[in-house]
Amino acid sequence: MKFPQLKLTTIIILFVCSVVLISLLITSLLAGQSTGRTIENSLEEKALTTARAAAETEEIQNGLQDPSAAEAVQQYTSTIQEAVSVYFVVVMDMDGIRISHPDEELIGEAFVGGDESRVLEQGEEYTSRAAGTLGESLRAFTPVFDDDGTQIGAVAVGLSLDTVDAAVAENQYRILTGSLLGLIIGLIGAYVLSRYIRKIMFGMEPHAIARLHEERNHMLQSAHEGITAIDENGRIRLVNRSARELFTQAGLMTEDPEGKRISDVIPGAGLERVLHTGKEEINQEYSFHGLSIIINRIPIIVNGRTVGAIATFRDKTEINSLAEELTGVQMYADSLRSQSHEFMNYLHVLLGMIKMEKYNDAATYISRIVDHQAHEVQNVAYYIKDPVLAGFIIGKASYAREAHVEFQLSFETKIPASADRAVTGELVTILGNLINNAVESVVNLTEKKVHVHFSFVDGLLTVSVTDSGPGIKEEDAEKIFLKKYSTKEGEARGFGLHLVKESIEKLDGSIETSIQDGTEFTVIIPYETGGESYD
Repeated sequence: MKFPQLKLTTIIILFVCSVVLISLLITSLLAGQSTGRTIENSLEEKALTTARAAAETEEIQNGLQDPSAAEAVQQYTSTIQEAVSVYFVVVMDMDGIRISHPDEELIGEAFVGGDESRVLEQGEEYTSRAAGTLGESLRAFTPVFDDDGTQIGAVAVGLSLDTVDAAVAENQYRILTGSLLGLIIGLIGAYVLSRYIRKIMFGMEPHAIARLHEERNHMLQSAHEGITAIDENGRIRLVNRSARELFTQAGLMTEDPEGKRISDVIPGAGLERVLHTGKEEINQEYSFHGLSIIINRIPIIVNGRTVGAIATFRDKTEINSLAEELTGVQMYADSLRSQSHEFMNYLHVLLGMIKMEKYNDAATYISRIVDHQAHEVQNVAYYIKDPVLAGFIIGKASYAREAHVEFQLSFETKIPASADRAVTGELVTILGNLINNAVESVVNLTEKKVHVHFSFVDGLLTVSVTDSGPGIKEEDAEKIFLKKYSTKEGEARGFGLHLVKESIEKLDGSIETSIQDGTEFTVIIPYETGGESYD
């Protein structure tokens, strides 16, 4: 049976009310019994004190010894009874005969109740409960002695049990009233507490928080990036699966790191610095035991106070692979766009000739285009046997013509297909960036020339890209391969030659730069043949 999920407010109110109610019931029961006994003891003590005081007065002692003074005893006991607010004050002789009573008609008769024998026979002082002529009462008995110490009678002081029960009931009523008031205060407190808890938990119910916690854990653990969070004391509170694998790969983790200081597990990670500065650090490069990692560090700020920090880790090798893949795709797309744009220009020219009915000129123009395209494609296909690389070079030729740049290709030898398709991808990245830079450097000049030369000798592929541009300043020659460094204006600059450098290093190649009479880049890489190629 599935029970309905209660709201947090309901749960807190029920819980607090249950605790308060049970506590108040137990307190009321214990306090009521204890207080009731205390009240009874207090009333008994009052009766005994009154009886003792009366027994020691001369009026009562003389009245018991001299019958003629009995009337004074009645007057005296009536005064005491009224003064101390008791039910009755009765004086009796050793035979139990009353010499005073609230009802004067009963004076001279025997005391009623049967509980007076101990005070008359044994001379004891005590209290008891019994029913007399005035009804059931609480009685206190005290013996009366003469000057020689001989007992001559007794005094009985009575309190109505109705009075006793009323005093106890009044006390119980006060306790009950206090308990109900406490319960009401508990209800109000429970409601206020539940509202406060809901506020700090953004109005979410416990089951929703539990579900969110599980979803958060699954999401963090499934994230491809490594994620690590620390508290304000610099101790690790969260390390997801990807981070553990990355740190294990770097030799930084041999056991569960949670609860340990971040500086002991990942020295120099920089998270503790973010705790103090409160400023985020994005895309920072760091090396863990030779493993290059990109880190993002972000402070966790609550109510204006930094309570922790979180860092994401990503293997730079993966990022480079993605960047290179995207760069290659972009270059392919640019090449296709250039060819499409060039073809549209041809179609516009043909459309104009046809409208002017220059059919012979149109035929000649088409033949020239076809011959040029066929010669260019045949030339590239003859020398470059890798279809991907060949198509890419043809696309770059179209891109250069679209920019009205003279694009020259020369081949010292045929270029066979590579045995490793990844090498072709790296070549696309290298040549794409070098050719794009060359075209951009001459596009605004009068002489617009770009020359690309290929050579394959003794297992080494050599490619040089030369332009007729203004060249590179000597002070910039050593900086052009740095990330985000560029001699051109504009955003998103300074990545192309940096990627070229990384791709060449990945292929164990080299690059040389000449800055005389334009700019020339010469790339030399080991090149293993054997891949698919043109027939």
